[in-house]
Order: sequence, then C-alpha cells, then structure tokens
Amino acid sequence: MDTGLLVLRLAVGLLIAGHGVQKVSFRLGGNGLAGGTEEFRHDGFRGGRLTALVAGASQIGSGLFLAAGLLTPLAAMAAMGVMTVAGTVKRPKGLWVQNDGYEYPLVLVVVSAALALTGPGRWSVDHALAITPWPAWITFPAIVLGPVSALLTRMVLHRPAATRGETRYARTAE
Repeated sequence: MDTGLLVLRLAVGLLIAGHGVQKVSFRLGGNGLAGGTEEFRHDGFRGGRLTALVAGASQIGSGLFLAAGLLTPLAAMAAMGVMTVAGTVKRPKGLWVQNDGYEYPLVLVVVSAALALTGPGRWSVDHALAITPWPAWITFPAIVLGPVSALLTRMVLHRPAATRGETRYARTAE
C-alpha cells in the first residue's frame, strides 16, 4: 500500500507542479508569465499577471507538497482548489478531454481528495515528522474547503462575457 501511495503522490503531485511551472515560465512547454497571464484573461479572469502568478505558485507548491507527502491534507486542499477552477473553465466543453473538457482536472481533484483521506503513506515527509495520520477534523474540512474556495474565487475573479470585450453580435449569435 505504501508503494502505491508513493507512486500516486509522485505522479499526481509532479504533474500538478509541472502544470504550474508552465503558467509562470517557459519551462516544460510553458509560455512564460505573460502567456499564463493571457491564458487567464482569455478565460475571463480579472487580475491578469497576479492571478497567473498565484495560480502557478499554488499549483507548484501544492504539487510538490503532495509529491513529498508533506502537510498532505493542506496540499490536497490547494491542489483541489486550483484544479476545481480549471474544471470550471473547461465545464462548458463537456466532460471528455478529447473535447477539451474537464475530465483531467476532475481526476486530479478526486485523486487529491483520496490522498487526503488515505494519508500519504509510510514513505512521506508527514510520516517522517510523525504528523500522520491526520485527524478527521483537519482532513474533512480540507477536502470541502478546496473546491468551495475555488468556486468562490471563480465568482470573484471571473468577468461576465459582456465585460470581456466580446461584440454584441457574438453574444446574440449563440
């Protein structure tokens, strides 16, 4: 079981961290912070550069903490938050990833929740520091607060289509 949790943490954590690196740099095929900023603007978010920087840093931090098994419920909460926002962006395109849907962000949210619930396993920083198993009063609120805080962030930072410079014709043609 510990080996499986290690493999899962490393794969998911490093993928989430890599996604964040792409948002803020030219590494791993990213378009730099300017590209990440433009992506958020294109998706209708306020805040531009700061939004891209915070999202990228959240993905990098939560991914690395998940991979290490460090403060696992809190890392999972942050990962669930950023991936829930990603899922809301892709939601209009449906579930499946071949249509640019929200399948992949949903999988990362569910796996992050599962890691928070199971714990990181014996081969983790949490275990080395003797701070595992995490009590339910920390774990359960963490897996609820991640997605809820993401949805609140989306409500605060997302601009309606009418204020994003889209033309009247484009809105009425739908």
